[in-house]
Amino acid sequence: MGLSLGDLYTSGLLFLNAIAVLHEERFLTKHGWSTNSPDVTLNPASLKSKVLSIVKAVRLVMTWPLIFLNILTILFKLILG
Repeated sequence: MGLSLGDLYTSGLLFLNAIAVLHEERFLTKHGWSTNSPDVTLNPASLKSKVLSIVKAVRLVMTWPLIFLNILTILFKLILG
């Protein structure tokens, strides 16, 4: 039972889906990961602000490609098992 390219693809897709569904007001603000927090506004080069910018970029740019990749993955799993 080894690690295949299909497993890497599926895990990457699931990771991108998890990032895409994070809601800033409902989830991230509760844990101190908001763009309005002083850590992010005072120090834009911090790790927290960079992670938040990646989350925003994934949500903005990857919405339609993720929908397409999810549909392809579902069809592939249905047809080939």
